[in-house]
Parts: sequence; structure tokens; C-alpha cells
Amino acid sequence: MSQILDLVGIFVFALSGALMGVRKRLDVVGMLVLAGMTALGGGVLRDLVLNVRPIAFQSLGYVLVPVAATVIVFFWHPHVARVMPAILVLDAAGLGLFCAVGTEKALEYGLSPLHATLLGVTTAVGGGMLRDVLAREIPTLLYDRQLYAVPAMLGSGVMAVLSSYGLHGWPATLAAALLAFGLRILAMRRRWRAPLAKGVGD
Repeated sequence: MSQILDLVGIFVFALSGALMGVRKRLDVVGMLVLAGMTALGGGVLRDLVLNVRPIAFQSLGYVLVPVAATVIVFFWHPHVARVMPAILVLDAAGLGLFCAVGTEKALEYGLSPLHATLLGVTTAVGGGMLRDVLAREIPTLLYDRQLYAVPAMLGSGVMAVLSSYGLHGWPATLAAALLAFGLRILAMRRRWRAPLAKGVGD
């Protein structure tokens, strides 16, 4: 079940990466690169820090899912763009899932709660950061006006706290993921924004 949820999150992130490729007028190879980076980049970064073989290179599904997402966007990107609100909801779910799972895996490998939290955030937003760098955009992580990284930080932090109190497994993962998901949805619907430096206008 956890792998199915993981692949769903990867698929949604890959869609956003491929759509970025369309907006940047990239060819199908460029779209595939952005889709793969968005979908798998955060998990690969996490596993490299943990000094383990990235899970993306252990299962064929982790490679085929971004390819499938790229094919869908290549042929039907106007339709995909029209259902973007639904995709953003799934993207928020993927954000919550990835930050919780990333933190949990970091804790299993002996990282401190603080470092595990940071690695959980990296899992959730690292792929999007790589996508933005390749597409010559300001990474969301550095310009989080739409509260994207903040929900991931809170979800990862809650996962680390729950673990420190001996709460592990899917209930803790679900609670942390739901917190990040809920905050991200609220931020989108209420248009919450992180503040700029004093005196800097929008």
C-alpha cells in the first residue's frame, strides 16, 4: 500500500514537471528530464545523504511512472492543464506523504530529530527545487510565498516529535502527512503568503 501511495505521489509530481517543460517550450526529452527530476529528485537526494542505494533505482515502476506522466502531458497537456486544481490537491497529498515518509526513513537510519526533519523536507521539495533550477525559475524553497515548504517543515517536524515519543508506523505517518496536506490546502484556498522582508513590497 505504501508503495502504491509513493507511486501516486511520484506520478503527480511528474505531471507538474512535464507541464513545466511545456510552458518552457522544451522538447519531449526536456519534458521527461523535468518530470523525472521533479518526481524522483527529492527521494534520490535523501537516499544519497543516507548513503543507501536510491529506491528509484531498485524498482522499474519508479522509472516508468514519470515516463507515463510525460507521455500523457505530451499528447494531452491542454486537458491536463484544465484539471490543474485537482492535480494541485494531489500534489499537496504527495507533499504530505513524502515529508512524513522521508523523515521516518531518516530516523530509521539514526539521524537526530532535527536532521531527520530537514531531510524530510528535502524529500518533499527537493525534486521541485531541481526542476526549478533546470527551468531557470526561482526555486519554491527560496521564494515560498505560497507556503509550500512550510507545510512540509511542519509535517516533518511532527513526524520527528511523534517518533521521539515512541509513536511509529502508519498512524504517525498518516497524522504528519495529513497535517502537511491540510495546511497546504488551506494556504492555497485562503491565499496565505509568507512575508517578505520589511519594506519590500509585492
